[in-house]
Amino acid sequence: MDISVQDLKPGDAARITGFAKGDRDYRQRLLAMGLTPGVAFQVTRVAPLGDPVEISVRDFTLTLRRNEAAILKVERV
Repeated sequence: MDISVQDLKPGDAARITGFAKGDRDYRQRLLAMGLTPGVAFQVTRVAPLGDPVEISVRDFTLTLRRNEAAILKVERV
């Protein structure tokens, strides 16, 4: 079942299953940052109002704004 990154809490692990329809250019930027289907990540921090979200993926930390993270389709691991 696909969920959104916003549904995850700090410490939760998930795997990217795909991308929502939307801005193709931004989807390409996410792919260039290593956020490819099948990659597992962990939510490390969430700002008090939910924006931005910090994730740990491929041995580095990445901070995504809410609208950026909404493009990702993920499943809990």
